[in-house]
Amino acid sequence: MALAVIGAGKWGEALFRAFKTQEECVITSRTKRDMKGFVSLEEALKREYLVIAVASQSLKSFLKNIDLKDKKILVASKGIDKDNFKFINEIYEEYVLKENLAYIGGPSFAKEVIEYKPTALVIASYNLSLAKEFSEFFPEFIKTYIDNDVIGVEIAGAYKNVIAIASGICAGLNLGENAKASLLARGLIEMDRFGEVFGAKKETFLGLAGAGDLFLTANSTLSRNYRVGLFLARGESLDYILNELGEVAEGVFTTSAIYHLSKKFGIYTPIANEVYHILNGKDIKESLKDLLS
Repeated sequence: MALAVIGAGKWGEALFRAFKTQEECVITSRTKRDMKGFVSLEEALKREYLVIAVASQSLKSFLKNIDLKDKKILVASKGIDKDNFKFINEIYEEYVLKENLAYIGGPSFAKEVIEYKPTALVIASYNLSLAKEFSEFFPEFIKTYIDNDVIGVEIAGAYKNVIAIASGICAGLNLGENAKASLLARGLIEMDRFGEVFGAKKETFLGLAGAGDLFLTANSTLSRNYRVGLFLARGESLDYILNELGEVAEGVFTTSAIYHLSKKFGIYTPIANEVYHILNGKDIKESLKDLLS
């Protein structure tokens, strides 16, 4: 067997179930799961191809304790490290040759992948041959597109979670569809502006990894980050929200990283800035007033 999924959260399990429709595949995680195909980490690491769906804030501690230098890896995490504000590809490249790395982007709720509903994804890599190799593992109901804009796909996948929080706030305050549409349009521009500073391609933000993932994540209660915004609009504390969700909402950590990176590089990111201040206690109505002004 050539393929293993590391990380048995909702997204990791969804990918595992998708791969198993046409490939022999195993899955592992830090916590043992009672599911067919679950193996130890040591057993999973014997596979040549690894799909790693570990939460972005846990990556450093995970990667430094295993040897992946000869593996081919498809990264299925989205976010920016909250401590040193590194993008996921930067973290991986400290441990793995970038030619052995590929990254997933695009609109993809785990629930719908598990239900085998049609999905389209981007696989980005500096090594297009590797991206093509990974694309062949996906079943027919998942259409894959190959791209080389690694940083663009990374930023789009991380930033849309921040805009999704803002969209949830917008919905929770019952500001209407006009306001939400304007927020998403301006949010997409903000994502592109941020990405340009780091060398991302504009067309990435207009495709599946950017607009596609944004429109999905910022419009549905299936999105954890959107639900964070709904809770914030109700006046709930962040501690209460994260406890109520019971799962990782990467946008909370990504917001802080984007806020600090935008300050460092002088990038105009008004939506992300206001989400950051709201998460740190600013009155939502005051933030709305400042954003509109």
